[in-house]
Amino acid sequence: QVQLVESRGGLVQAGGSLRLSCAASGSIFLFADMGWYRQAPGKQRELVARITSGGSTTYTDSVKGRFTISRDNAKKTVYLQMHSLGPEDTAVYYCTLILTMANYWGQGTQVTVSS
Repeated sequence: QVQLVESRGGLVQAGGSLRLSCAASGSIFLFADMGWYRQAPGKQRELVARITSGGSTTYTDSVKGRFTISRDNAKKTVYLQMHSLGPEDTAVYYCTLILTMANYWGQGTQVTVSS
């Protein structure tokens, strides 16, 4: 059973930065892609960033150049470094471990950006 534990988000002013982390249990982390999704009020959940087991990364257009996803396989942890945050980044952020047949999800953490 995979468990994903996310760090607390928080309240940040526009233009600020925040780093989220997600610690995984189980060795499957080493072989899985990891991702960060977010869901804003009234909107669908969207994939923000993804990192493969080999370290390749992809981002949704709205965060390119501002967000960086990374992973530390020794710590079984994935990170999302966010810069130049704006009110449009306010959402609940979810860590996910991506497998062919299913995804595992963290509990979600609220990020609120004040203008």
